[in-house]
Amino acid sequence: MDYFTAFDISASGLVAEKTKLDVVAMNLANANTTRASDGTTYRPMRVITESRATNLDSSLTPNFSKYLSGVEVVNIQQTDVKPRLVLDAGHPDANEKGFVEYPNINPVSEMVTMIEATRSYEANVRAINAAKSMALTALDIGRSR
Repeated sequence: MDYFTAFDISASGLVAEKTKLDVVAMNLANANTTRASDGTTYRPMRVITESRATNLDSSLTPNFSKYLSGVEVVNIQQTDVKPRLVLDAGHPDANEKGFVEYPNINPVSEMVTMIEATRSYEANVRAINAAKSMALTALDIGRSR
């Protein structure tokens, strides 16, 4: 595996984790929103990722290449959770029974997702720095001869 492959794998992880952080921020920002831009109740979003194909030569590493592929965001989709109903008859978005529909967003769950994405992002940064350090050390070894 060359250094560029290591950088590419970690960079794909950085993109995926940043996307997760953006979606968490969007969910938390809309936790008390009664209407989305299309007039419906906002639905929490989730990031769907999957392993991506690699360009490694499988003849060199037949059993290892499937693990060296990185990740890609394939979709950002709405969840199927039902909105939470809050009794507030004076609210302009209240229904005929006086209930207002709010997105059913659990702030604790969103914060856990945010912490997980942050830790994964940090791990990918460390992996990039380790690959960079190895490449620089290899160049220094080559210079000393």
